[in-house]
Amino acid sequence: MNILKAPAWISEFNYPYATFDEVPKSVFDSINRDLDAVQSPDPLVSVVIPGWNEEVNILRSVASLAKMKTDIPFEIVVVNNNSTDQMQKTLDNLHVRSVFQPIQGWGPARQMGLENARGKYILTADADGLYPPDWVSEMMAVLQQPGVVCVYGRYSFIPTPEKGFSRWKLSILETLKDGIAEVRHMKRPHLNAYGISIGYIREYGLKVGYVMHKIRGEDGRMCFDLMNYGSVKQVKSAKARAWTGTRTLEKDGSFSRTLFVRIANELRRFSSMFVEQPPHDTKTSLNN
Repeated sequence: MNILKAPAWISEFNYPYATFDEVPKSVFDSINRDLDAVQSPDPLVSVVIPGWNEEVNILRSVASLAKMKTDIPFEIVVVNNNSTDQMQKTLDNLHVRSVFQPIQGWGPARQMGLENARGKYILTADADGLYPPDWVSEMMAVLQQPGVVCVYGRYSFIPTPEKGFSRWKLSILETLKDGIAEVRHMKRPHLNAYGISIGYIREYGLKVGYVMHKIRGEDGRMCFDLMNYGSVKQVKSAKARAWTGTRTLEKDGSFSRTLFVRIANELRRFSSMFVEQPPHDTKTSLNN
């Protein structure tokens, strides 16, 4: 993990477009050539991406997935979660399968993708995430191990220095984040399962299902219920590290404020990380 700059491959997907209307046909043509080369009509893996009002971000995310270097047959399924922008037009111009989910929420969107996937395995991605070429292979190398039902990968932030989030500052946050993930994994690995990079066996995912109302933590809830069918493992390979923007961090304001809020939250619940979370109904429980 470079503390001074993001990986060079990310710049390939730094499109300067703000809306679908600005995207040249040549860009779609280039991405579609890559998609046609990597996707399989008989996938072992379905990469499911939910999105709401992501008409340009979804272009970047799909373009990065189209650059996968893997022998594993996979497909990409994008869920339009009742978008009000031109996201569907973007999807209609890409060689990916898309489905529509009118029920607003991350859980309902991921559930729709799960139900429409054709692969034996599900890998989840985010519409604003970028994925390195070995992501599918690295995630599957762990997910296909005996007894494993769910895996999760690590992620980093693409720097936005103009907003106060330089790469060296973000590396501090990520080092702390990866460290606390190690603590969580001992007793509560599901708290490390973020939709930007998780994988699971579709058969068991269909049995468990996602929470069907809008509440954050839908991915961790799914992971918690999947633990009844096998173990959860962390994918630590740097080749599987996904990248995303800083817009979630910007909600807290400055970088110092972001760091303070996250450290305070982790300290507040730190002692509970050493105790397994009791069985509970993940479809009705609240976030604390």
